[in-house]
Amino acid sequence: MDNPQSKRKIKIVKDGPYLVSGGVPLKEQIITPQGDGYIYSEGRPLPQAQRYALCRCGRTKNPPFCDGAHAACGFDGSETASREPYGDRAEVTECDGLDLYDDGRCAFARFCHRDSGTAWDLAENSRDEFCREEAVKAAVECPAGRLEVRGKDGVPIEPSLEPEIVILQDPSRGASACIAVRGDIELEASDGHLYEHRNRMALCRCGRSANKPFCDAAHIAARFSDSE
Repeated sequence: MDNPQSKRKIKIVKDGPYLVSGGVPLKEQIITPQGDGYIYSEGRPLPQAQRYALCRCGRTKNPPFCDGAHAACGFDGSETASREPYGDRAEVTECDGLDLYDDGRCAFARFCHRDSGTAWDLAENSRDEFCREEAVKAAVECPAGRLEVRGKDGVPIEPSLEPEIVILQDPSRGASACIAVRGDIELEASDGHLYEHRNRMALCRCGRSANKPFCDAAHIAARFSDSE
């Protein structure tokens, strides 16, 4: 019998959309300020399907789904992101309680900021149990997977996430944000390359990232809105 998880997949079409298969749940969440940090609030309900195509160029009139606008606008979806493994490209900050890995792929979701401090400050003080727990939360809530914490044994401290795709909105920054990919979902490049499996990824949907297919926060400067 086939493993249903093996069918959860995102296939990138050359200069086209993300083709999602395997019945991956789709929802919308809103990045919402709370204190000095942020939380996710639930957004509008989205249609569910076994297969669907998500817009990658940012021009669709039926967001978040593709309507063929990429062809009309001449979208260049060339994938330029590094294919090096995360552990090879990430910088490591070695701290007393844990090690903080950072590969720089920032989607500007800001969950690395908490009431108690930033992920980096908290990691530096991770000998303290509270700071250690807060550092872990600050890292694992980063939708891009930019940050990862590992114990001194080198084992990543990562939550078990149910597979889902989340369309993020960021009204406090006047923009529609990335596509957050969570859990066991395979990502295949347009040339057939399989990207390294990551528990958390942020994909560009404004079409302007210089690090395609991943989000680089270009939607903020562009004031990208899927409601326009």
